[in-house]
Amino acid sequence: MTMLVALLVCMPLIAVVTIAFFPAENIWPHLVATVLPDYVLTTILLLIGVATGTLVVGIGCAWIVTHYDFPGRFFLVWALLLPFAIPSYVIAYVYTDLLEFAGPVQSLLRDWFGWRSARDYYFPPIRSLGGAITMMVLVLYPYVYLLARAAFLEQSASVLEAARILGTTGRARFFRIALPMARPAIAVGLAMALMETLNDFGTVDYFALRTLTAGIYDVWLGMNNLGGGAQLATLLLVFVILLIGLEKFSRIKQHHYQPSSSRMRKRKRQVPARRVQLLLLAACLVPVIAGFIIPASVLLKYAIQNFETSWNSDFRRIAANSIGLSFVAALVTVAVGILLSYSKRIYNNTRLDAWIGISSLGYAVPGPVLAIGVMIPFAAFDNNLDQLMRNWFGISTGLLLSGTVFALVFAYMVRFLAVAYGSVDSSMKKISPSMDEAGRVLGQSRLQILMRVHLPLMRSGILTAALVVFVDCMKELPATLVMRPFGFDTLATHVYQFASDELLAESALAALLIVLTGLIPVILLSFSIDREQNLVKR
Repeated sequence: MTMLVALLVCMPLIAVVTIAFFPAENIWPHLVATVLPDYVLTTILLLIGVATGTLVVGIGCAWIVTHYDFPGRFFLVWALLLPFAIPSYVIAYVYTDLLEFAGPVQSLLRDWFGWRSARDYYFPPIRSLGGAITMMVLVLYPYVYLLARAAFLEQSASVLEAARILGTTGRARFFRIALPMARPAIAVGLAMALMETLNDFGTVDYFALRTLTAGIYDVWLGMNNLGGGAQLATLLLVFVILLIGLEKFSRIKQHHYQPSSSRMRKRKRQVPARRVQLLLLAACLVPVIAGFIIPASVLLKYAIQNFETSWNSDFRRIAANSIGLSFVAALVTVAVGILLSYSKRIYNNTRLDAWIGISSLGYAVPGPVLAIGVMIPFAAFDNNLDQLMRNWFGISTGLLLSGTVFALVFAYMVRFLAVAYGSVDSSMKKISPSMDEAGRVLGQSRLQILMRVHLPLMRSGILTAALVVFVDCMKELPATLVMRPFGFDTLATHVYQFASDELLAESALAALLIVLTGLIPVILLSFSIDREQNLVKR
């Protein structure tokens, strides 16, 4: 049973690769000669820009709040996580509305300086590669910040003090000791940020950037060539595999051992001069203000102004669609995560472990790739079944899987299974094997042990997994945009459609609801960090 579930989860990837190598119409030479170089170059430049920005902001803020004490530091420790709550496409819509020629910022500048047209002054275009990089950095740097801060907290003060005694400067201690020791954790955070960059469609589409993600939609839906879309999707998978490989390669021979617990000392935070404190406070406030406070304030303002027109039966239906769909997907995903984790605990089989590991790679698969991978086998099943029923009984079954909510839930399950499995398996490992043995001695079956022993003890991990998957499903745009049934909209697709038509104010209420939902994992992360720090202090 577990092997079958793991195989079904891997089915989208297998389908994409198969159709890419055996397309009905091979347009790969045409793509290589025309649009592919532009797709690849833009994607690489986007990745380089986002990597640079997230590293600078994430590592810098993590080092400041970890090693320095200044007014507002306690607030910033968790506030720097707030941009997690805002999808990149939402912040792109907000800043475009603020910074475009007719927006309030440029209008104010023209009033101040007496400028009359765009020829009188220069203003950086928001809808550009640089603008997309900035938008993504503002919401993705928390990946690096979170893991870098955890790594800096685990470093012993004795190591850095020994370097100081040997005459190294503060800059040298950071670049030659602290940063290399935190490198593995930083690499993981950077890889996650870049995979989210590859998955983004709303921002690059709105800014008219020709990336591989946008190219998949152009070739698949614009040119109506599924094989070409699968070929671009496979190339995008190569980028993902390279990112995962680089992340693992960065940790080869990177073994740093901390002093024994008896010699492990937490470093006391430095208290710099007053002027320096203000500079540190400003440096950490900028990403919080730009990444959360400004976009959230704009959405709140628009939502209040347009509440009477936005709060209607259509909005309530769309909100119910999102909440219901995300709730069902969270239940299914967590249930599959529990099945895989418990099977791994029971059987302890190397082959099973390998399949479970492969099935957990869905989180690294971009939404457009996943959409193609799910639609291909589902459409094939529907077409073959329909043909069979026509030949045998003279009736048409229509679309049973593809183009239905079932297909969308399946796609969500594949994409977010790694999140649910990780949380569930972590809780499962904390339960002593003696609990299983005691249950078997008392005559309980494995299913009864799971229901009566493990699930009650794993309640916290299961709830966390369900909440995180629920929020991720609420924000998911690329796969939802392609796979949703006809006439079935979610909050994410609603915001995308209105914002694409320059109607951000009308979709602000939906975007604000997505942001408020996204605050749930931020709050959970903050509580988790605080709890761990309290345990360390004890």
